Amino acid sequence: MNRAELAAFLRRRREELRPQDVGLPAGVRRRTAGLRREEVAQLAVMSVDYYTRLEQRRGPQPSVPMLAAVARALQLTDDERDHLYRLAGHAPPDRRGTAAGVPGALLRVLDRLEDSPALILSTTGETLVQNRMAVALLGDASGWTGLDRSEAYRWFTRPETERVRYPEADHARHSRALVASLRLAHGADGPGSRAAELVDALLPRSPEFAALWDRQEVATRFEDHKTLVHPELGTIELDCQALFTEDRSLALLVLTAPARSRGAEQLRLLSVVGEQRFASERA
Repeated sequence: MNRAELAAFLRRRREELRPQDVGLPAGVRRRTAGLRREEVAQLAVMSVDYYTRLEQRRGPQPSVPMLAAVARALQLTDDERDHLYRLAGHAPPDRRGTAAGVPGALLRVLDRLEDSPALILSTTGETLVQNRMAVALLGDASGWTGLDRSEAYRWFTRPETERVRYPEADHARHSRALVASLRLAHGADGPGSRAAELVDALLPRSPEFAALWDRQEVATRFEDHKTLVHPELGTIELDCQALFTEDRSLALLVLTAPARSRGAEQLRLLSVVGEQRFASERA
């Protein structure tokens, strides 16, 4: 824990915030630049004395929940929050693997893609967010938990259900692509990572995975073209585009079809089929 740097960082971030930034009245005769310490403590739901000691380099090491509360109170960015954790002697929270780790700007892009299936994926193939069209095309991934959240894990451990969305002729190629992508994540994230956990679990469970892992292939798995099988609309030919975040930890995957093509007509029908299905499920 770096008490001096932590104190300086907290003071500077507090002084840069205005009361109206956090929904507090500005008041009159305010002599303090930015927020007062008691206001930060109020927002973080902690005692004023505790927060004051942090800024005065004499507080105990704050817990992870306490740091999370301070980060929210000071409206820190993800990078600032990670820096706060490191100064306090804690590892930054993993941004990947949960929808909470998806940047707001990327979510806004997803929200505007109403007519095309789109989803946000982690490096290990975990679907973090899907739009309505992606659910209609690929199924709802929100119910998966644990290692099953990874498409690669389900592909090799639940082939009877996971592979029905792809033509059988494409299974071998897709298997290689998934393993090559997982090796890339494994190399980047190292031992103890989510990718390493998946590899350790898959090697003894799937001979197919183990054989492909031995091939040492490394690649980003997204292809320019996909052939998918929908249970009601049949085979659908779609173009695939991936937009990566700056650190390449997340990818926004968008599936489209050329205008006036059979795929475009199927996507139009998919929108209708999806709406009808969702309506029946809510009824």
